[in-house]
Amino acid sequence: MTERTNSARELARRLGVSHTAIQRSERAGRIAREPDGAWDVDATRRQLEEATAPGRSPLAAPAEMTALGRLTIARLALSVEAQRLALDRDKGRLMDIATANQRIDEAAAGMRDAVLNWPARVSGQIAAEIGRDPHLVQTILQEQMNALLLDVANRLDPPA
Repeated sequence: MTERTNSARELARRLGVSHTAIQRSERAGRIAREPDGAWDVDATRRQLEEATAPGRSPLAAPAEMTALGRLTIARLALSVEAQRLALDRDKGRLMDIATANQRIDEAAAGMRDAVLNWPARVSGQIAAEIGRDPHLVQTILQEQMNALLLDVANRLDPPA
């Protein structure tokens, strides 16, 4: 048989909370009397456990045990992540996608130019070592470099 009482003060004493906590919870709709006006102690304890924010009451279940607690933890985690991202943005550790793409394009263009200039820089040395015409060596190296760069470009951005 369940414990019942007509007194909110007696209910508070049995639950180990203050009388005002019972009054506030009733006004807020977190707990309710039985239809006859009495308090069911066990039902009220369950209602308080489900509706009370973790850490705010001795009746509150651990945060990870209730839906409210899990939502509170998730909201806190999202808030921390948002603050971390804001700090990273303020310190200049983040950039927008357009800026990142522009910097990648600039770096790739610089590497492409260095690779395309390489045959002109080394063709004379190679021609002298193998005893061939420097212009012919440079032309062959440029053709091979162009083919290599085209192959890399097709791998990175395949044609449709």
